[in-house]
Amino acid sequence: MAPPNPNAQRYSPTMMWDSIPLFQFGDMQEIIQNFVRVHVDAPGMEEGAPVFPLGYQYPSLDQLADMIPCILQYLNFSTIIGVGVGAGAYILSRYALTHPDTVEGLVLINIDPNAKGWMDWAAHKLTGLTSSIPEMILGHLFSQEELSGNSELIQKYRNIITHAPNLENIELYWNSYNNRRDLNLERGGAVTLKCPVMLVVGDQAPHEDAVVECNSKLDPTQTSFLKMADSGGQPQLTQPGKLTEAFKYFLQGMGYMASSCMTRLSRSRTASLTSAASIDGNRSRSRTLSQSSESGTLPSGPPGHTMEVSC
Repeated sequence: MAPPNPNAQRYSPTMMWDSIPLFQFGDMQEIIQNFVRVHVDAPGMEEGAPVFPLGYQYPSLDQLADMIPCILQYLNFSTIIGVGVGAGAYILSRYALTHPDTVEGLVLINIDPNAKGWMDWAAHKLTGLTSSIPEMILGHLFSQEELSGNSELIQKYRNIITHAPNLENIELYWNSYNNRRDLNLERGGAVTLKCPVMLVVGDQAPHEDAVVECNSKLDPTQTSFLKMADSGGQPQLTQPGKLTEAFKYFLQGMGYMASSCMTRLSRSRTASLTSAASIDGNRSRSRTLSQSSESGTLPSGPPGHTMEVSC
């Protein structure tokens, strides 16, 4: 956990996170200097983790979500804002469904809230017969166009995964993710995320359809949908500047960082949004951002706390 900055205007206590490069991005420092950050790894995913013994039963994603209250209790945090990627996004969503009073907001990147269907399961098994675990994971993280291009980023991650000393643990985690349950989200139903949510996906990401479907199941007055152009499967890696700006506005919409400076582009966008709001004051607070048409500020909301988690 990063030590607090005594010179910063610190907000409510928590930001939980794993090793997302996004939070090492220069422009992100304006955000993270105001929050306590906590890095959370799934079991066996931490640096230097020993390989689990043969036959080890890896926790399900539901069980991983059930571990979060223990972390918060240990750290004496009452509420959080969570940021999750992939499996981490699912885990945070599962936690938010069972502990809504402790989650003030969620940023979910590449979330797939659905369990694998029979066709997906069969395709996964067939792929497993012809592809190695590293290649299957890369196919999950990046688009086929990115993999075909074999960029420096792809080569880097292929090397990291292929030579990971805890590859056996990663495989267990991978299998746990592929055996996830359906979140059963329903717009207007009893099972839904009750906090402000920002959904993020690349415009050609493998998870695009799943994130679009997730957006259709959430409250439009509480949900922002950010589809990022030219970002591929991992927008937090390929477009950190744009995502950082969107994250800042998400926090501002929750009542944080009101004095934070805005870019010229965003000021212009904000003026347009303000004019539109003055024409129809009763318009729904549905918040949809499209990075291809620039990001905008989010409406103000009640203040919240911050937790971030990604996997």
